Amino acid sequence: MNIRTAATGLSLLLFASLTFAQQAPSPQDKAARPSPPAKATCSLGDGATITVDYSSPRAKGRKIFGGLVPYGEVWRLGANEATTFVVSSDVTVGGTKVPAGSYTLFAVPNADNWKLVISKKTGEWGTKYAGPDSDLARVDMKTSTLPSAMENLTITFDKTGPGCTMLVEWEKTRASVDITK
Repeated sequence: MNIRTAATGLSLLLFASLTFAQQAPSPQDKAARPSPPAKATCSLGDGATITVDYSSPRAKGRKIFGGLVPYGEVWRLGANEATTFVVSSDVTVGGTKVPAGSYTLFAVPNADNWKLVISKKTGEWGTKYAGPDSDLARVDMKTSTLPSAMENLTITFDKTGPGCTMLVEWEKTRASVDITK
């Protein structure tokens, strides 16, 4: 093999590698994930805010609650990294006092009721629930049936008077909890 043939082969290999690298999504590109990142925020007035950062999985024809997400077990309330709950001032979540700070959210879904788990442990991957010793609180959530199925897990806030209602919707389920300052 002469130098010209080797150089041509090396050039083609380099070109193919660069082309593939430009087309393939970077592992750091979270928007390209099957469960892309999402954010919900609510203003409570006087500069007080609530922010939830989560990843939004898709149903893809699967039975979600009572199937993919078993009833009665702690669920990570999203996908990928843990769902974060940041409150800039002290709030009351479903009647429970929550000091200003950063937390991780989990849930315990059941067919007729849910518990929102507010964990003091932060920075973990979504599937790593540290256990009840790390819970700040477990708060009752109201549940209802949606009129039509939601393909994407969605967390939103409904501004209600001086507070916000956090809504978690997926499949045909809505779970909600009131948050006030």
